[in-house]
Amino acid sequence: MIVQKYGGTSVANAVRIKRVCRRIAETIRAGHQVVAVVSAMGHTTDRLIELAGRVSGDPPLRELDMLVANGETITAPLVAMCLQDQGLPAISLTGPQAGVRTSDHHSKARIKEIRPTRVLEALERGLVPVVAGFQGATEDFEITTLGRGGSDTTAVALAAALGAEVCEIYTDVDGILTADPRVVPSARLLHHIAYEEILELAAVGARVMHPRAVEIGELYGVRIHVRSSFHKRPGTMIVSAVPMEDRNRVRGVATELGVAKLTVLGVPDRPGVAAAIFEPLSGAGISVDVIVQNVSTHGHTDLTFTVNEAEASKSLKLVEPVAEEVGAGGVSHAGSLAKVSLVGTGMLGTPGIAARMFRTLAESGINIEMISTSEIRITCIVKREHAEPAARALHAAFQLDQVPATAPA
Repeated sequence: MIVQKYGGTSVANAVRIKRVCRRIAETIRAGHQVVAVVSAMGHTTDRLIELAGRVSGDPPLRELDMLVANGETITAPLVAMCLQDQGLPAISLTGPQAGVRTSDHHSKARIKEIRPTRVLEALERGLVPVVAGFQGATEDFEITTLGRGGSDTTAVALAAALGAEVCEIYTDVDGILTADPRVVPSARLLHHIAYEEILELAAVGARVMHPRAVEIGELYGVRIHVRSSFHKRPGTMIVSAVPMEDRNRVRGVATELGVAKLTVLGVPDRPGVAAAIFEPLSGAGISVDVIVQNVSTHGHTDLTFTVNEAEASKSLKLVEPVAEEVGAGGVSHAGSLAKVSLVGTGMLGTPGIAARMFRTLAESGINIEMISTSEIRITCIVKREHAEPAARALHAAFQLDQVPATAPA
């Protein structure tokens, strides 16, 4: 059994839907059972969100989920119709019909479990189940969506629930590259990448895979194969350990625009203050990323953190009253920032990576606003206009466009 997920560009129009159906048919005729998971066509979700904004200044999240879930609900029956036209019995299923049960966090729901009864029944009847990705339902049958890229999460979770041999993610690129080819034209295809590496890349801006999908894949041991829906090329396998011949210390560079930073000035240096500042943000579902706290001086410190720029205004409204309550000196904020990150498990324990990164940015005239690190990632916050030049400079400095010396040509 193979779960195949097709993204929005893969099903953007009738011609592409027919191509997708031919790919499904070829897989079935090669002796496999296929469960297809589909996204909304092209920019359907964006158009629906824009439409909601035209009729409401602040669309309720429940109604927004009811609206945008229709994108995938349109694609699934179109693919099922096309498969039937090609002589393959098929049935379309919404996320809830496929058994996707989620939390009640509208627009950011998390999958709690999948009860794939109807999917298994369809397979037993010789039908190809075509499942609408990105959507599910609560125990009370409220429709929810999983956030951007949620169809990846649907596909990997469904593969885990069904015990599928592999989950194939079909997209508009050849696989996972060392950088976004629109930013770095010399970006190179990675034949293998570790779960933790792609998870870090996804978390800092790489758009090929949804982070939660990778988390599920690693947790349940689902083999994930990222491939192009337009070419029959090998793509990238996401695995636990990368083969020796495909190894560089730094595996990729990622950029993410739309970053804002908030600084709480003169925070009293006492227990519980940081919790008081961040708890309202957590309660509002706002993700805080890079956090830097200065060394305490005279019992006070500055606390700086980043959020998505679209949530900066809301974050400011939540933080300002708390800052006043705890006796801080005020809150400042800045937008038009971006992240640029290096990722690679080979960076662990390798001296000189950070220094080389900072030197490369300095030589390119790029100032670093903030720095965040993990064991396998270094992230710098820079001005938005510097993000792409920084990515190109780092890609060249770490020779990511070159095949490792031990790898076959």
